[in-house]
Amino acid sequence: MNLKDKASKIKFPLNLPETKSEPIDPSTYKNKTAPGAMMAFANERRSEMLIENEELKKKAETVDLLQARLTETLEELKQWDGAKGVRELDPKLVVRSKFANRHELNFGGAEFLQLKEEISNAGKNIQPIKVRPLKTKSGEGAYEIVYGHRRHEACLQLGIPVHALIDNLDDQSLFVEMDRENRARKDLSAWEQGTMYKRALDQGLFPSNRKLADAIGVDLSALGKALTLAQLPDEIIAAFESPMDIQYKFAKPLRDALDTDLKGCIERAKKIASIVPKLKANEILSFIITPALGGGGTVPPPLNQIEINVNNKPIATIFEGKKGSEVKFNFSLGDKKSKELADFIKKLVK
Repeated sequence: MNLKDKASKIKFPLNLPETKSEPIDPSTYKNKTAPGAMMAFANERRSEMLIENEELKKKAETVDLLQARLTETLEELKQWDGAKGVRELDPKLVVRSKFANRHELNFGGAEFLQLKEEISNAGKNIQPIKVRPLKTKSGEGAYEIVYGHRRHEACLQLGIPVHALIDNLDDQSLFVEMDRENRARKDLSAWEQGTMYKRALDQGLFPSNRKLADAIGVDLSALGKALTLAQLPDEIIAAFESPMDIQYKFAKPLRDALDTDLKGCIERAKKIASIVPKLKANEILSFIITPALGGGGTVPPPLNQIEINVNNKPIATIFEGKKGSEVKFNFSLGDKKSKELADFIKKLVK
């Protein structure tokens, strides 16, 4: 039976009410047939779809709102692009860089003790160090210092966590960041700087002096002076009280003197190294190079001195200087021993 035939069987009321208020006689119509049921079902489905559309519309509006908020958040985060969070690390799991250029005297002098006291008072290193992760055979987390060797050493001695930025860097990037940080602080000696450059070249990190100078952004001649100081014979370096006393301006006169009279410079350096107390850096330089340049030089007379040995090893020297008695130790005493020595001297003087 087609739809037309089905529709012909629908019975409608014969007498329609004149007004909306007039009731309809139920006897004047029959129950809904199939087409009526289909239309009712269609209307119900239409209503359900309208409801679903409204819900989908609300969800879409919610998604749009979330998308807008996400976009705003991403814009705000752009200003922190590349930033890395500071973490607390066990200083025992942090090792010095293979390119480290800090002389051991940097970890025992007055400046280091002041830095250590500042960190102790603050309870942490306010200025974080920077490290990179290391792969270890044991699988335990370990880190290599990019910069901040003294801050790390201070935390290590104090037994407190070291605050650090962690970054994955290759060797060249590590070296460039270390050099940039050191030069920005201006507390690295010329000899230490030269030692750092020499180590990078010896390990093949850069193929030439020029490539190294370009990478770190320094003048090629300044790089050459630093390398000259780092390549000085051990006897020349030992003549100074500390390698950190050797200045950039010493590079050319020392190089000229060594090129002219290498053997004589080394002999004079050995002589001047035995003088206690040590002369000033300029005086030592003059004594080493002057004879090589045609002048003259004499070794200052040694002062009265007593060498203190423990287990047949010299640990300190007492000498009578122009300003009184002086004691020079061959190592750093540290806080505890320095206080004990001060107390002993007070008792000795009394």
